[in-house]
Amino acid sequence: MRISQLSTALPKDSFSTEELMEKFPCRLTEGVRQNILNLGVTKRCLVSDVRRSSKSEALMSEQGIVDLCKEACDKALEKDNVSTDDVDYFVVAYDVNPFLSPGLGQLLVPKLGLSPYVGHVNAQGTASTAFIKTLELARNHLAAHPKDTVLICVSGVTSYWFQNQVRGLTDVKEIDQIKELKERRTRESELRKWVATMQFFLFGDGAASAIVEKDEQGLLVKRITEVTNVGKKDYMAGYARLSALNEPFTFGFHSHLDKDIPRLGVKYTELALKKLFGENVDNMTKSVKKWAVHTGSEKILTALTEHHGIQPEKLKESHEILKTHGNLAGASLPFILEKIFDENKYSRGDMILMVGYGWGFSASACLLEFP
Repeated sequence: MRISQLSTALPKDSFSTEELMEKFPCRLTEGVRQNILNLGVTKRCLVSDVRRSSKSEALMSEQGIVDLCKEACDKALEKDNVSTDDVDYFVVAYDVNPFLSPGLGQLLVPKLGLSPYVGHVNAQGTASTAFIKTLELARNHLAAHPKDTVLICVSGVTSYWFQNQVRGLTDVKEIDQIKELKERRTRESELRKWVATMQFFLFGDGAASAIVEKDEQGLLVKRITEVTNVGKKDYMAGYARLSALNEPFTFGFHSHLDKDIPRLGVKYTELALKKLFGENVDNMTKSVKKWAVHTGSEKILTALTEHHGIQPEKLKESHEILKTHGNLAGASLPFILEKIFDENKYSRGDMILMVGYGWGFSASACLLEFP
């Protein structure tokens, strides 16, 4: 199976970290500001207006995410000279969508001009491993229908979550202050505000699309593996969940990023790579030309680099995407992959290793090779 085309799309509105600090609902202390800078993100693009301040209930519009995903898919189809009539199967992965149901795939089918009878699947909640999961779904379809063309769309739009959960914040305490709080509920409440603040500044928006075919000419998908929930409660290290109050029509959003995520990221990626390569894992990881590693944060990328002994040059595109676009969730890997293609030359037999990890708690690994 080969990836015959890859395209990405970004919202038109870009914000530097300094701009967002000024737009944040409350004044941030120097300690919190330093925590934000340590994330490694200098700017990002967002589909929705960070300045919206209405206190009344408002239905979030799906227009931003649909338009961005359509742009990415249109680019891929045009560059590959593929008509919508040629698309036999449509795979869409996302975490956030203003519509809980129907899924993003159903919204995109008419927007793209695909046949209403096209086979399609929505993969929601796969987070940073989403792109590798879509390749797996495409591979499974092509095994049964080898002449088909598969269109993939991965949304990395998460600002609907992370902008709205900080609206109305009046203060954010520093971590050392939070640790000193004796009352458990107060401590948990303050920690939640701090985590929400970090998420607001870590994540950016983007969408990616790929066209996949059974043909063995081009960038080949050689192997795919994944691992999830080795520890039964590992998923609690990173999650997004609904909450509810005991009154009609009142729902909330609760998300969490645990301090244990860097350790789990290292553990799970190691397990995924061992499953991918077996006893030859050390030799294979050293021989790949480039690593495309999910843009969790600067701290996590550094931890993975040190643990796996990755040469900085092999991972530089991952750091650059994090710096200029933020954490793009499931869309991060295709963004990194596109940058790797654009800025490097490849020879026969060169390999690229893609690694995703995060909420779930999960990790996926995929080996790509130029034939």
